[in-house]
Amino acid sequence: MNSMWIKNNWIYGVLLLSVVSVIFALITSNFIFKSGSAGIGILIILILNFKKEKPSKDTWLIIGAFLFSIAGDWFMSNMNGDSTMFTKGIALFFLAHLGYLFFAKLNGQIKWRFTSILLALFLLFYFLVLFPSINDTILMLAALLYLFISCFSLGASVGMKGDSKVKWTYVFGIFLILFSDTIISLTEFLGYNKLDFLILPTYYLAHISITFSLIKRQG
Repeated sequence: MNSMWIKNNWIYGVLLLSVVSVIFALITSNFIFKSGSAGIGILIILILNFKKEKPSKDTWLIIGAFLFSIAGDWFMSNMNGDSTMFTKGIALFFLAHLGYLFFAKLNGQIKWRFTSILLALFLLFYFLVLFPSINDTILMLAALLYLFISCFSLGASVGMKGDSKVKWTYVFGIFLILFSDTIISLTEFLGYNKLDFLILPTYYLAHISITFSLIKRQG
């Protein structure tokens, strides 16, 4: 019985390594550990694909999204107040969201009513709260485009079909990315840093939640 349980659930042990990596990332700020939640997610997805006779092609979108996230995180971690580095980071996270969006779209359809309401709320947030504080035109446009893709990414995830655990853990992951990014915008554009302690834990947990969703889909 124990050997059968281990055979069916060992992949969760690999996922647990993401949690260990996150803990070390929060303690040390070492970039290797900071990239662990996405990097281990990539490893798990590749393992799951290797085990299948017909690998799921849509999971390459998540692998790409995680790779762009790692690259974007590098720019964010090394920007030191440089708005150009920040803009490049936003661009890479934009590409990551495209991966999340298309993956969800291939497994369902965009919930337009939900997406419209969400987008309207974030546009109000952007124009009333963020816009007056952004002086760089390129950064202003980058933030606006990123807002759009983030809302559509979450709207597409809510419209996914199939097993509820697979869907809602994926939705939760995308929501956490949006939540983390919202706090980043408050910090970078308004100087509000009382919620900074939530940025990295929610961002890393997002990768873990998305990876967990793909494990459940495989199972």
